[in-house]
Formats: sequence, C-alpha cells, structure tokens
Amino acid sequence: MTEANAKKSGTVTLRDVARECGLSATTVSMVLSHSPMATYIPEHTKQRIIHVAEALGYQPNPFAQALRRRHSHTVGVMVPDIADPYCAQILRGIENSLSQSNYLPFLVDIQNNRLRFKKYLNVLLARRVEGLIILANSLSFESELLSTLERQKIPSVILGREPGTDALSWVTTDNEAGTHQALEYLYRLGHRKIAFIRGPKMIIDSHHQWSGICSFAAVSGLQIDPKLIVTLTDPFSSYEAGYERTKELLSLKRPFTAVVAFDDMTAFGCIRALISAGLRVPADCSVIGFDDIPAAAFYNPALTSVREHMATLASMGSEILLEAIRAHRTNTSGSPVHRKVRPELIVRESTAPVSMGEDAA
Repeated sequence: MTEANAKKSGTVTLRDVARECGLSATTVSMVLSHSPMATYIPEHTKQRIIHVAEALGYQPNPFAQALRRRHSHTVGVMVPDIADPYCAQILRGIENSLSQSNYLPFLVDIQNNRLRFKKYLNVLLARRVEGLIILANSLSFESELLSTLERQKIPSVILGREPGTDALSWVTTDNEAGTHQALEYLYRLGHRKIAFIRGPKMIIDSHHQWSGICSFAAVSGLQIDPKLIVTLTDPFSSYEAGYERTKELLSLKRPFTAVVAFDDMTAFGCIRALISAGLRVPADCSVIGFDDIPAAAFYNPALTSVREHMATLASMGSEILLEAIRAHRTNTSGSPVHRKVRPELIVRESTAPVSMGEDAA
C-alpha cells in the first residue's frame, strides 16, 4: 500500500504499515509498541518502520492495546455536578496529576442522581478503566457506592467525603475545622447574634460543617438561636437559593449581625438579598462563605471564605489512586488510605467587627 492509497482508505492499520515495509505484522508491532523484544531488531529496521508509520499516518488503537496489555491507562472520574465551581477546581487538579503519569481521565457527570451513578459506573467499567476517582457529597449514594465499589474490587478513591467504611480510600476537607475557624473569627469580632444557612440535608458536608459550628458554640458558650437557622432544600446549592433563604431570615424580624453560609454561591446570594433590603455588608451584617472559589476574591464586597485546598485534594487523591492501581497490577493490595486536609480562613471585605449599638441586620 502506498502512502497516497493509505490516506484514501481512511484508518491505517498495523498490517498496512507491515505491508509497506515488507515485514511481518509481528515485527512492526514489537517496534511500535516498544516491546522489550524490539531490542533484537536492527536499528535501521526500527527506523524504517517508524518512518513508514509516520508517513502513512498510523495511529495505534489504545483500546486494542489495553485489551492486550490489560492496562488502559485510563481513570474514570465521576462528579456530582459538573457546573459546580467546586468540582471544576478539583477536576483541573486531577487532570494535571493524572497527565503527569500518562493517564487519561474519563469524565462523567452524575448530577446527584443515583440512576446516573449506576449507569455511568457500568459504562466506565465496560471501558476497562483501571481506577475510579469519585467526587461525592450526597448521602443518597451511600449504599450504592459502598456495595458496588467493594464488589467490583476496582481501585477507587473518594474525594470530598468520608464514606463511613474503612474499606475504601478517601480524601476530604476537614469541614468541621473550617466552620470552627469561621465561627471563632466572627466571635472574636464581637458577633453573638449569628444566622446560619445550612447546606442540604442529603449533602454530607452539611453535617460536618454543622458539627464544627456546634463544637465551637460548646467551648465558647455562644448561644445559637434555632430560629436563625435556615436550610437549603435543593441538592444543587446556588446563588438563587442563598438569596431566598436570606429573605426568609430577614422576614423573621429577629436581629442578627452575621451570616455563616454553606458555600460561596450561597453567600453571594445572601449578600445580594441583604443589600436589596437596604443593609450594608459588612457594616450592618458580616457574611462568610465556604470553598473560596475564584469568584470570591472579585465579588463586591470581596468574600471572606473558608478555603478548601482543591489542588491538594486533587493531587493527594490522584496519587493514592495511582499507587492503588500499581498495587492492583501486581496483586499486592495495600490498606485503604484516609486523609483530611485542613482548610484555611481567607479574610476579605465581607466581614468586620460588630457595630456597637447595632442590634440587627
């Protein structure tokens, strides 16, 4: 087959390259797949094979190679909501970490839906991914995730939550420490009448964040007014939800000088609702978010937020998975790894000392 004919016919196969070289397909395969056996092939022959393959536009089939080697160099990455800025930041870190080890991520968006989780898990397994990274925050996936992953025996790591078992590896932010820091900071600023926008009940982060708030209240003696607690109902936290829940707080006519929001998007909506009600942030009411997404620094006012170290979560989770894959290849299963990454409070313009004599937002 000539170069021109190869281009006309579409996909160039290994046999096409072998025919053009006048060699066996086995010899060509050893060279192009960098087989150890290729060391016994003369250098000038190897160079001719490589030159012909490039001239014909030959591209190896990665899936065929994966079937032969049983190593696909692919990792399934499952995210709860691809539109969430939190997920976007972690995905960048995962891709960077995997690419350094020549692994390709297969990304699927499960949209906080159990059926989509089950469907795409089967798709990823059918594509012979060597491992799974799961960004998980929903309690509704508990039984599905645990039973399926443990049954499949595929190397896996869960980012963003503790699954409640020692059988799976996980890396998460220490959410309790994060809200503890946030509340302690407001307390030092003199705030005592603090409102809270809790996360959705099906989100595990909501429970850990609330534990941090309760732990600080217990050690400091801070009184939490149960009537100044509202909860997001939708699993997708949003600007609109923060706006509506803050309007609900304002309608209670109970004084508060600060708001701790579930995440940054909720905090943005909260600030807009306060301003729409004629209040000044932070002069009349301070607001703290959680995650420290990039937009937090550029919001008006710039948002004080608990920073989750996304790059650290991503790189740590990726390394744990790659090590598990290497162990799986050699049939040497290691112990699951569990890590918590401590967050950091980033103070900006949305918080200030409580105004003396001011009762309410």
